[in-house]
Amino acid sequence: MSMQVQSLYQKYESYFPVGTCASPRNLEMHRELLITHFNSLTAENHMKFGPIHPEPDAYNFTLADQLVEFAKQHNKRIRGHTLVWHNQNPPWLFIDGDGRPVDRDTLLKRMEEHIHTVVSRYRGSIYCWDVVNEAVADSSPGVLRQRSPWLGIIGPDFIAKAFEFAHAADPEALLFYNDYNAVQPGKRDKIVQLVKGLQDKGIPVHGVGIQGHWNLYWPDAGEIRETIEKYAALGVQVHITELDMSVFAFDDRRTDLTEPTSEMIEKQAERYEQVFALFREYADVITNVTLWGAADDTTWLHNFPVRGRINWPLLFDMNHQPKPALERVLQF
Repeated sequence: MSMQVQSLYQKYESYFPVGTCASPRNLEMHRELLITHFNSLTAENHMKFGPIHPEPDAYNFTLADQLVEFAKQHNKRIRGHTLVWHNQNPPWLFIDGDGRPVDRDTLLKRMEEHIHTVVSRYRGSIYCWDVVNEAVADSSPGVLRQRSPWLGIIGPDFIAKAFEFAHAADPEALLFYNDYNAVQPGKRDKIVQLVKGLQDKGIPVHGVGIQGHWNLYWPDAGEIRETIEKYAALGVQVHITELDMSVFAFDDRRTDLTEPTSEMIEKQAERYEQVFALFREYADVITNVTLWGAADDTTWLHNFPVRGRINWPLLFDMNHQPKPALERVLQF
């Protein structure tokens, strides 16, 4: 029997929508959690280029449509994720019939056709899109990630083009640049530089998505605050797009834990309490907070980045029961 706790999204209704990612599997497994606690949904994988556009002339909208239908039935907002990314692309995308890399014009045409088809289909249903995902370099001196076929074939303006194509396909949709480590000062400043450069050219970019793949030790609240303020200073909206709170430091190699320690659970509760307090403080700028998963049983952090390591990063446990972290997020 499920414990009765206050609805998470209802508690935050006057601040921002609270969302989670979902797949058709989650629509079944986490149905009650999704309906009760979240009022925004993001497709975890089924709107990415590879799954939705597997062949040059074939789209597979079935699973994405299921998610959109579920969201409409239950009055949930939908974030679109993601149009242009260096991962999860279909094999045909960057090559010609002879297996050689395509030229710039060909890839731009493919990008435009893909964005037009996908965004137009969900026009009026999806209110915002992560247009470009993870294009900024982590540590190399340049702004952009070098190992991206989009950059290699089109050049740096692939980002501007993606935003222009998305805006043309749905002028009402809010368009976001989304990235991880977006609070890490070096990378954050590159993201600011990228977005400012787009704005200066008149490119329609409306927001920055901060992927909150955080842990018990990093980042500290000061870094998060400074980051929110730096992005807000650009005059854009901020979304926390992929929030989870790993109980391990990123490089912790332990694989022996079969359940979290009581210290981990307490520290996680403190961390969630801290970051949600910060989000509430900036509710004029933060217009969506999305957790990357409804419950611990299906988190992407099982086996990542350490093979064999189980994780417990979310607000509901393996049995879909509320954790102390949820109680703290609701207590204010």
